[in-house]
Formats: sequence, C-alpha cells, structure tokens
Amino acid sequence: MMTTPPPLLSGLDGLMTLSRREGVDIRPTLLRVLTDLYVQTPSHTEDEERQFTELAMRLIDEVDDATRAAVRARLAIYPQTPAVIANRLGIRAAGAAEPPALAPLIAPEPARESNVRTADATSRAESASPLSMLPNDAAEVSDLFFAADSSKRAAMLFHLADAPLKPAARISPSRALQAKQILEMAAFASDTENFTLELGDALLLSARMATQVVDDPGGEPLACALKALGVSSDTFQRILLFLNPAVGNSVTAVYRLSRLYDQLSERAALILLAAWRGATTAAIRAKHRSLLYDDERPRLRASQPQARTDGQRTLPDTSAHPISRRSADE
Repeated sequence: MMTTPPPLLSGLDGLMTLSRREGVDIRPTLLRVLTDLYVQTPSHTEDEERQFTELAMRLIDEVDDATRAAVRARLAIYPQTPAVIANRLGIRAAGAAEPPALAPLIAPEPARESNVRTADATSRAESASPLSMLPNDAAEVSDLFFAADSSKRAAMLFHLADAPLKPAARISPSRALQAKQILEMAAFASDTENFTLELGDALLLSARMATQVVDDPGGEPLACALKALGVSSDTFQRILLFLNPAVGNSVTAVYRLSRLYDQLSERAALILLAAWRGATTAAIRAKHRSLLYDDERPRLRASQPQARTDGQRTLPDTSAHPISRRSADE
C-alpha cells in the first residue's frame, strides 16, 4: 500500500518527474526548492527530516558550487538542520564546542619563521571569503528574524556567528562615537524620533527599517543594531531603561536582553545588519521593477500621428519654389 507523502514534499512531484528526463538538469533547482520548503517550518516530524535528509544528501554532491554554497548559507542559520547534512556541508552544529588546541611538545621555532607561517595562515583564512547575500536572500533572513520569537531569535543569532555569510563593514570609530553620544542623549530624553533618525543614519538603514528595529517589542533588533555600533553593555542597559518605558519597566525584559547582549557576537550583529540593508534593496527593486518588453508599445502607438482620411488631403506648399510660383502666375 502506498503511503501519502508529507506536506513538506507534496509540491515536488513535478520537479522529481522533470529531473528524470534526459537533457534537463533540474537538480540545482530541486535542491533549492527543497531547502526553502524545509526552512520555512520551525520543526519537523521524523519522517519529514528523514525524507529531506535522503533527498538532500543525494543532490548535494551532484549540484554546482554556487547552488551548494547558497544551500549551505541557508541551512547554516536554520536551527533544525539535520546533523548529517551539516557535517556534509561543513556547518558546525549548535553547541558543539571545539576542544582547545594543545601546544606540540617541540622546541619553539624562530620568531621570523613563526611570523611567516602566521601570515600565511591569515592570508589563507582571508582568501576563503564568505558569501555575500543577494537582496532576496537578505530579505528572507530579515523577515525570518523579525517573525521569530525571542528564543528562536537567540538561536538564529548564535548560528549567524558561524554562518558563511559576509558581514557588513564596521562603522568607522569616529562616526560610531558620535552616534553613541547622540543615541544615549536621545534615550535619556525618551526622544524616539531622533533616536531612530540617528540610528538609521549611522548604520545606513532606511527610515522604514530603522523604525522597525527601534519599535520592535522584543528588543533583539535594537540589541543587534547597538552591538554593530560597538555600544558597551552599561550604555545598552541605560538605553533600555529610558528609551522604551514598556521594556524599561520590565525587570525580566531588561535582564533577558542584557544577557543576550553580553553573549551576542559582533559578527552576528554585522551579518544581520547586512541582511537589513539587503532587504531594503530588495524592497526598492520590487517597487521599481523594470518594464516588460511590450509595455512601451501602447505608448508608441498613442504617440504616432493618426492617418488622414481621403477627404483630408492637403496640397503641398509650393510657395518656396519659384518655378511652381511662376507656373501659377501664368
């Protein structure tokens, strides 16, 4: 007796059939769609996880590097990624602590050679540059973060610290120092409007995104924004107490956000900042999309002169030709 496939894989029948046809390589698209469907649900049954693992493991080694990198970036920030797939893609599992490296029992090498090896190791690490998020992927990361609850946001920030994604560049120290002073004074005055304007200007965020970060009731987006600016823990706590009375009056909320802020890494905050900027770019592109190839045709037809009827024939102007004028006089 055939069993009914779970809802996770119910929409992949057509892609699976197409992937078996000769001359059509649908495996990259199939892996992307399968991954997108899997990460949209916060939890899965054992059957769903097993079927996703079986399909993904067969496709991972058969797709191109770009597809594999995109899937790796997507699963790196998903808390429920199966351990087998995480190991295959080189994603460190959540909570996996690496054993400390022990110094070898050998005589120390000369300082010059050690410096050369350190420089080589640093250059190799920098050459393995992380992936830049496309605007649509950045918008998905941003939406997923804002839609999650406090516990899922904390887990997502933990995974972002090790995700193979390119973080935003650090704010210059002089600009960050100026922003810290203005933000703290605006928070003491409970001036949310100027606080939002300064935060968006310092982090290069749109007005809509800056407002969403400041007005978020959970407080995690504000913690990430201030961590990206390098705000100290004491200053962050003072901003929490004065900026938003709803949060400042809750001892539990202040304590929870303070612990999150202390454990939050700068890299995770900068990756999320890059996602917010990319989400703004995706929204602008969606709003100002390019015209289709035939959108201009009605305008061209409307601008063309209308054809004259037989009764509207006009005689040519012969006033500028002396020969024609002389013939008329004769």
